[in-house]
Amino acid sequence: MKKSGTKSSADKIERILITQPKPSSEKSPFFDLEKKYGVKLDFEPLISIVPISGKDFRQQKINIVRFTGVIFTSRNAIDHFFRTCEENKITVSQDTKYFCITEAVALYLQKFILYRKRKVFYGADGTNKSLFDVMNKHKENLSFLYVCSENQQDSDIVNWLKNNNCDFELAFMYRSQSNDIKKAVGEKDFDVVCFFTPSGIKSWFDNFPKFKQNGMVVGTFGDNTRAEAVKLGLNPEIIAPKPKTPSMITALDHFLADSNKK
Repeated sequence: MKKSGTKSSADKIERILITQPKPSSEKSPFFDLEKKYGVKLDFEPLISIVPISGKDFRQQKINIVRFTGVIFTSRNAIDHFFRTCEENKITVSQDTKYFCITEAVALYLQKFILYRKRKVFYGADGTNKSLFDVMNKHKENLSFLYVCSENQQDSDIVNWLKNNNCDFELAFMYRSQSNDIKKAVGEKDFDVVCFFTPSGIKSWFDNFPKFKQNGMVVGTFGDNTRAEAVKLGLNPEIIAPKPKTPSMITALDHFLADSNKK
């Protein structure tokens, strides 16, 4: 982690921290960025996901089959939804509609369902607003199940469901916990750090409570991640999703291209 504030976003970017697990495939677009711009990418997940057992989930007294629409904001949510259904021997109706924050999350459903035979919706640009635009078309006829972490829900989604008088429940199927990254990250000199979740930013400050951004460039994915970053005194310069940068990879690509022009 860069301890001095001598660099700025106008300086040459050499090392970037991606706060997610390292991609298993060598064909990942992240590695294409390394070759294209001659930068070094480090991967270090800030959080671990702990499943809530089917037995513990039953204590929430949620009847999954009652809900006709399911909201997913991450692949983790999808994994744990279908794991919970399997553990509790629940068969999800083929008429269930799925509402996903991004197209990438929506496509991940193919791991569990016959995608073309289900009704799957996602926002146009990965923002909460675009997700709400889609949900608004169906809210009158659906009861929503929002699958989320026990210790991290999207308050914008919860508030939208409440304000629109939707029939909904929060289903806690997993929880996040901060990883200890002090040794792995603390002595390295990063020019850019990219965050993907509010809980990831919380973990960062759990590890480095006195952290000051100084000259480091911060990237954030998602409205709530950016809001959490700003709340804790950070100034995000790389922001996704946006219409022209729907992923962190495209946002980094644009940022590095602009940096090389300076």
